[in-house]
Amino acid sequence: MLLQISSGQGPAECRLAVRLFCQAVQKEFAETRLIDVHGEYASALLDGPEDLATVCGTIAWICKSPLRPNHKRKNWYIHVSAVPELKEITKDSEVLVTTFRSGGPGGQNVNRVETAVRVVHPSTGITVVCSDERSQKQNKERALARLRVRLAALEAEVRGKQKDSAWQEHQKLVRGNPVRIYTGMDFVRDK
Repeated sequence: MLLQISSGQGPAECRLAVRLFCQAVQKEFAETRLIDVHGEYASALLDGPEDLATVCGTIAWICKSPLRPNHKRKNWYIHVSAVPELKEITKDSEVLVTTFRSGGPGGQNVNRVETAVRVVHPSTGITVVCSDERSQKQNKERALARLRVRLAALEAEVRGKQKDSAWQEHQKLVRGNPVRIYTGMDFVRDK
């Protein structure tokens, strides 16, 4: 499960809370690992077990500001949300290849030999047809190359959607009704 921890538009204390929360989660769930950090912990991405769903929501940190000693505020909030994971896009070994006779000019070979190739990627439904060459082997190589290009484009699109949804979650910080409350510079869980 992927989790995004975000300070939203909060001050430096919220970014510190993101860092401390990441450390606390990694201690609580041993198999959790930090994948990515943006802008000095303005946002962080964690990968871990399905149990992490219990920490999704608003996290409150009650502590006097360690960065600004005379600051009156002592409640800092961060947001934790689940990010949809990328679907694994399979490789060439999991494609269906069919051959058929290509039409058009080309002499006697056109009506007798199946030189055209259709490659279907079952998990995504992408179909590529190639009948450019007179050789079935060359058509198959070209079709697989075209399929790899389309799969790479699809993967880039999916990654872009994941980044967009992560950014939208970054902006969605709600103060109040926290799922967990931590206190003090030791970041001790209160609730």
